[in-house]
Amino acid sequence: MRNLPPLPDTSRARVLVVGDVMLDRYWFGDVSRISPEAPVPVVKVERSEERPGGAANVARNAAALAAHTVLLSVVGQDEPAQALGRLLESEGVVASLQTDPDLATTVKLRVIGRQQQLLRIDFETWPNHESLQATLAEFRARLPNVDVVVLSDYGKGGLTHVAEMIQLAREANKPVLVDPKGDDYSKYRGATLLTPNRSELRQVVGKWRDDADLAARAQKLRAELALDALLVTRSEEGMTLFRDEGALHEGTRAREVYDVSGAGDTVIATLAVMLAAGAPMADAMRWANHAAGIVVGKLGTATVTLDEIKIPD
Repeated sequence: MRNLPPLPDTSRARVLVVGDVMLDRYWFGDVSRISPEAPVPVVKVERSEERPGGAANVARNAAALAAHTVLLSVVGQDEPAQALGRLLESEGVVASLQTDPDLATTVKLRVIGRQQQLLRIDFETWPNHESLQATLAEFRARLPNVDVVVLSDYGKGGLTHVAEMIQLAREANKPVLVDPKGDDYSKYRGATLLTPNRSELRQVVGKWRDDADLAARAQKLRAELALDALLVTRSEEGMTLFRDEGALHEGTRAREVYDVSGAGDTVIATLAVMLAAGAPMADAMRWANHAAGIVVGKLGTATVTLDEIKIPD
């Protein structure tokens, strides 16, 4: 494998994922005409698929790499929640999903025609205070029995207590990795690592002129938030890890980019598993970059298995 470090024993890794879960639904069909009612394509749906999304996709990615994976989140008392539970169980994730009867489980419905996404329809509401408190209590109870914590923020309200979770994890000496959302990163202060993509970081630090300017802005943000590290995923430019020691860059490994949705989930899940298995952060980043190069060659939210990650690129 091209300059890849030794692969640690991921079967001993214990990962706790907390965040916003969703059900990704796909309707696949043929497009052969335009609707007479409006200038839109008519899709004759021929098959459908369901996959765990959001924090649930992070969890299934970690489980696909043989890590013992626990997922904490809040769902509604509805059919999508039941579907999520079945899917996660089938993929080896221990899912503890608090039920909020007033919540509609987040669903993202994508209509695909001729290998192209034509439309996405979102269904979502926010969880209540009681279910979030129950999740926080379980988070506290499970901390002693995990190696790494992942907080997957999709801005759906499931991480209302993110600052407290970070503090609890650090007090327990557990690395805590955060996939951030929005333009206010102050709530993630003290995390071990943040993994914004290029556009997300730009919302927070502004547009940079060149790599030197990016490094200066990234290191300034890292210092302000008291982070051990900041990993910026940069699409076709690969990814860059910023730490006290400076910046470490990995170029893209993608063979063919087919779909980037969910790639960030694969990155943070791979990082978490490798760190939980004892890999240094620089090695974990290189494995995460390798995994990302595989997953973007798949349609929709997908995983990279342990067997796939072992294949030379």
